[in-house]
Amino acid sequence: MNNIRLLDCTLRDGGYINNWNFGQKNIKKIIEKLAKSNIDIIECGFIRDVDLDHNKSIFNDVENIKEFISPKKKDITYVGMIDQPYISINKINDYDGMSIDGFRITFHENEKEIEEALSYGKLLMDKGYKVFIQPVGTTSYSDEKLLELIYKVNQLKPYAFYLVDTLGIMYKNNLLRMYHLIDHNLDESISIGFHSHNNLQLSFSNAQELLTLNTKRNIIIDSSVFGMGRGAGNLCTELVTQYINENIEEKYSVVSLLEIVDEHLSKFSTSSQWGYSVPYYIAAINNCHPNYASFLINKQTISVKAINTILKQLPTKKRDIYDELYVEDLYINHQIQFIDDSSNLEKLHQIIFNKKVLIIAPGRSIETEREKIDEFINEHNPYVFSVNFIPEQFEIDAIFMSNIKRFKSMKDSIKEIKNAISIITTSNIPNSIEPESLVVNYSDLLVDKISISDNAGLMLLNLLNRLSVSKIYLAGFDGFTLDKLTNYFSPELINNMEMEELVKKNKDIRKQLLLLEKTMKVNFVTTSIYSDSNLIIKI
Repeated sequence: MNNIRLLDCTLRDGGYINNWNFGQKNIKKIIEKLAKSNIDIIECGFIRDVDLDHNKSIFNDVENIKEFISPKKKDITYVGMIDQPYISINKINDYDGMSIDGFRITFHENEKEIEEALSYGKLLMDKGYKVFIQPVGTTSYSDEKLLELIYKVNQLKPYAFYLVDTLGIMYKNNLLRMYHLIDHNLDESISIGFHSHNNLQLSFSNAQELLTLNTKRNIIIDSSVFGMGRGAGNLCTELVTQYINENIEEKYSVVSLLEIVDEHLSKFSTSSQWGYSVPYYIAAINNCHPNYASFLINKQTISVKAINTILKQLPTKKRDIYDELYVEDLYINHQIQFIDDSSNLEKLHQIIFNKKVLIIAPGRSIETEREKIDEFINEHNPYVFSVNFIPEQFEIDAIFMSNIKRFKSMKDSIKEIKNAISIITTSNIPNSIEPESLVVNYSDLLVDKISISDNAGLMLLNLLNRLSVSKIYLAGFDGFTLDKLTNYFSPELINNMEMEELVKKNKDIRKQLLLLEKTMKVNFVTTSIYSDSNLIIKI
């Protein structure tokens, strides 16, 4: 098996899960254990023009990597990845054998990026490094465009050229057809690499196909320990090494890889999820970037069927490269059903006129600080709204619903109480679901920030602001913690939102509340991470 090499990309591709914050000691230990397991090529992380953080697997020159890989194991190749915008070549010292041995250069399918990548690769080769040319989404290239790229790569003669299944869509026949096309036209001195994503759960079987090829070509197969990587993740290093050990050659120490999972990676799986999911499968069958699916999943407002509908609307040129603004527009357009809500707004205005208004959100504090809420209700007799849920422990006057997914799951419960309370729905919820509700325009209540654009609590605050309510009291508006089990009072409400998205939402919600403070006094009845000197609890 001298022509097959494994490249582990845990510290680079896995970093999309934890923002590359593995911790300084963990980075060194992971590299040590990968070397102990005899992985052929170890990718240490990104090299970018950033301020150095020793706890992250992102470096700003090759010198800073030395401490993490010393002492180097002589039969292992150590590499890093450079993505656009490329770090200045002047910040890369000449190869001296003490730091990494090579660079993986990634780029998208356009003439400018291709030329820039190949020119940059030449400069790195001149400095003595091995260069791996890694085009994003090779599967989206036409045969003609791929052959044009191969011709240019042959002139450069890098160490390796990659077949990259960015969208995780390749079946066996697709893989072998494209492999043989590359193999037939690529200079024989250049290795062929394969980097796959696991949207269709085919990474392992596709790797086996390459491992059993009768070829003289040097092949590199990428994987990550625990399959760690955004979305559906990657080929698992521990699986492919065990397969090679049992079927081809006893070469790798799988136990060392399992120690990496146990001691360094398992904690990240509790706060952030990766691996197979129906939305990522839908992204794959729609031939689009998995981040589109992630974005729509994190909305936590629409069904899988709706996600599929939205992804089908992506034009071909938008599918390979993620465009958050574009998918946000598709999402909003999917949700919008414009109506004339002037009469309903007037009804609501009359209902709450001259009353204190309390909004109960489903944060855990409505259980842990129930006495505070009971005391406030008994003393002030406010008009009570709940947001996208029905609290059994409190009597409410109205329920505000903007989440179609949540509404459908609560349909029977809402029918039971609709004669006792007011039901207010946004216009994205079809009137046929609840014809007796007071419907208000969805689009008029949206927040001008993508991460929280249709946050239900903020949408209700915007509605009350439109109704000239000058003071609002909030309970259960706790904010998001990284321990997802503590975010809601009921486990039924817990979602699988990504860690990075939770942090972003907290920051953006705080900014939006401060913005609302200019026209509406926001007061917290229960503990909230959003409460500060500008948002003081006043009862």
